Amino acid sequence: MTRTTKSHYFNPFVPLKHPTPAVSSRFCFGSRPFTAIPSRVSVSCNELDSGSFDFDHIYGLEAKEDEETGKIPVKAYFLCTSINLKSMQAENLSDVVPPSSRSSNYIALRYCGFPSDIVAHGVKENVSHSRYMVVYQYGSAVLFNIEDGEVENYLNIIRKHASGLLPEMRKDDYAIKEKPLLVEDMQGGADYIVLKTLDTDSIRIIGSVLGQSIALDYFVSQVDGMVEEFAGINRAMEKTGTFTMDRKKLLQLVGKANSNLADVILKVGLFERSEIAWRDAKYAQIHEYLREEYEVAQRFGNLDFKLKFVEHNIHFLQEVIQNRRSDLLEWCIISC
Repeated sequence: MTRTTKSHYFNPFVPLKHPTPAVSSRFCFGSRPFTAIPSRVSVSCNELDSGSFDFDHIYGLEAKEDEETGKIPVKAYFLCTSINLKSMQAENLSDVVPPSSRSSNYIALRYCGFPSDIVAHGVKENVSHSRYMVVYQYGSAVLFNIEDGEVENYLNIIRKHASGLLPEMRKDDYAIKEKPLLVEDMQGGADYIVLKTLDTDSIRIIGSVLGQSIALDYFVSQVDGMVEEFAGINRAMEKTGTFTMDRKKLLQLVGKANSNLADVILKVGLFERSEIAWRDAKYAQIHEYLREEYEVAQRFGNLDFKLKFVEHNIHFLQEVIQNRRSDLLEWCIISC
């Protein structure tokens, strides 16, 4: 279920300028900060004295501005069938975020934050001011706080370590709103999620579900192609009463069906337990909400049903080929 929602952007709150260390990252393309602090509204004494000040109007504007403040765009891509995480990590070591779990099927990278030596001296970095890219071994990448015009610069980092590049990428859009005054840890919205606090583990959890979802879209499209191919074979058999596919072609379809199912379960890890979610109920809530929102289990069920249809057709056609070979062998014996 690929979403096609359009992200809405806004004018960010501009913080007071303080002398800060220069950022060493090579991908700091006009970074814009996000904040959940509403801007102040000035009220003059004349307005109060005259009674012309419209509190409802101003508070309405504040509420609207606060609703949009802190909105961070999230973009999920499925661009290839395999990514060499070891070589990518070695080449981008200074940008890699230290892992918080034992999972080895992804790496997270951070750009435009404080240099690591500054953070080590006690300067706390605001996650929503940085750009993040979570890259998965099976071919997905999820980008946080990165504008449309800058996406290719980041995806090119991945392509250098990718194999099985797709002729056309799959893309999905989402968004995060950070609201420190939120009573709950999270709230769901229309194509966005509201978090009380955004941290790197939240990014990992959100990235894992979006990465799996966009990969599942790809595998569903592959299986849909096989279903259509077998439907065409069946229609041809209905018209002609004959089956012309050779054994090699059929075996290729068998291999494709089996590899698709194995990739979804093993490589994408669709049913693997999230260690981060298991440790903390806050992340478990985000994880379960997003899996439900993206209908991950239901979509896998549909995929599995289609694969069973493909499997049934494969067994039937194998029997047809086997019977055809037996008939040929009988004719050879008779003619001898």
